[in-house]
Amino acid sequence: MAGKPTYAAGLDAGSRTTRLVICILEEGRLRLLGSSAAPSHGWLKGRIADQKAVADSILAALREAEAMAGISVESVTVGMGGQTLRGANGRGVVDLGHEREVDQRDVNRVVHRASRVQLHEDRMLLQLFPKDFVIDDQPGHSDPRHMLATRLELQVHLVTSSVQEHNSLIGAVNQAHLAVEETVFEGLAGCYSAVLPEDRREGVAVVDIGAESTELAVYYGDAMQLASTIRVCGDHFTRDLAQGLCLSFEDAERVKIEYGSALADGCADNVLVEVPTPENREYRHVQRRFLNQILEARSKELFQHVRAELARVGMDRALLGGIFLTGAGAKLPELCDVAERLLQCQACYGLTVGIQDWPDEMRDPEWTTAAGLAMYSAKLKVKAEQERESAGWLGRILR
Repeated sequence: MAGKPTYAAGLDAGSRTTRLVICILEEGRLRLLGSSAAPSHGWLKGRIADQKAVADSILAALREAEAMAGISVESVTVGMGGQTLRGANGRGVVDLGHEREVDQRDVNRVVHRASRVQLHEDRMLLQLFPKDFVIDDQPGHSDPRHMLATRLELQVHLVTSSVQEHNSLIGAVNQAHLAVEETVFEGLAGCYSAVLPEDRREGVAVVDIGAESTELAVYYGDAMQLASTIRVCGDHFTRDLAQGLCLSFEDAERVKIEYGSALADGCADNVLVEVPTPENREYRHVQRRFLNQILEARSKELFQHVRAELARVGMDRALLGGIFLTGAGAKLPELCDVAERLLQCQACYGLTVGIQDWPDEMRDPEWTTAAGLAMYSAKLKVKAEQERESAGWLGRILR
């Protein structure tokens, strides 16, 4: 008798578009069943302003994805991003008393102590990522179990979030008649989907550029070294054009998509494009080079912030695995070239790998986060099944 099928769903509730991916786990591999993208409502500057409107957007995406998949979804793994997220390093220490073999209970204790951090009001621990176990002052261990030691230490990276924003997102998902399996840092989800585990070891970064928020996740040696948010996002590019060319936000967005580029070098001075007048009664001509100079300045600022964050954790010029750009804002032409020039490493789009029947039209950086959330959901369910009774903290942490 065949067992009950395992479904995995990832929800990327963005401020501009809500995306949902539904997969089924078959013989250890994920296969796409359904997906949808619905316009988002209820967001203001990257934060939830109208929970009911957000819930309606999620429900619209859910109905479309369920119709395509031919199943009903009861729970999802949800992405969490925005300027309220923070990353910080932490540590936990356990003295074993005398030299003995480290067991699972010791690991659980040291992880628990590393997670006990003093947080400000309206802050909560979203995720904990082990970086390095230290055995009797000797670092560099990924799994200390069955090793002899008198002292066990764990270096971790902690991701914290606003309690209010987290609860608002959970409430919106619940209003859409869905249970939340787990909330996941969106930068991690992008990395989970676009970067193979073996490629993270030499140092990689994922920059998830959304409409109203940008997340940065940095991996080195199988461990997350940095989770951060960057203050420059996709809407900044559009607002720059709106101000520089005297356009409405909607017209500036259209001009950016049709004519924009992150580099102005390759555009001749005599190339003109038509843009509407402020009254929208007739069109006028502007230099395409000038248009792209505006976008290039903001592109450089974005990756200067990324470089500053990398330098903060000693990873500047250390990304041998390169940098991956995800999110709808990453699709600005030549943005990868700007990243390579400023960060001095390879740069490419972060596209989904590892899901069967993934269509060509969804091989797009704007789908990467939703796909990674579905992968994370599948991993959670596999772990829960394999280690239902004795998983402990370490078994539930995904790297």
